[in-house]
Amino acid sequence: MNARKNRLLLAVTLALARVTAVAAPRDDLLAGYAAAAKKTDPAFAGFSATRGEAFHRNSFAGGKAATPTCTSCHAKDPRTAGQTPAGKAIDPLAVSVSPGRYTDPAKVEKWFKRNCNEVLGRECTPQEKGDWLSFMLSQ
Repeated sequence: MNARKNRLLLAVTLALARVTAVAAPRDDLLAGYAAAAKKTDPAFAGFSATRGEAFHRNSFAGGKAATPTCTSCHAKDPRTAGQTPAGKAIDPLAVSVSPGRYTDPAKVEKWFKRNCNEVLGRECTPQEKGDWLSFMLSQ
């Protein structure tokens, strides 16, 4: 009985360690975006998954005509796959479905830079990034 309890305790401990190891880079990203947002706007009071969802679904005029919204390529429901204009499949954005997402800060920044320029015609602000990421982490 003790060996069984020990194995269960070990399995739970390893699972929690894995979740913590994956969450840390995401927490670091959000902390960096929060610091940058606070620097830009001293009244910054935190990120909002609700604002992130609105941003994800909003249509913008400044970017490429073929990609006026995030949902032009990514699905309206971030738990489902999207598709590029060329027909290439894009894995779901939601962490609940794609648990490895948003763990590599360089990769996250690369995609924000590319996608924000294509959709908005400019870089996303730190608050937009944090709000959007908060929405994806809540899904």
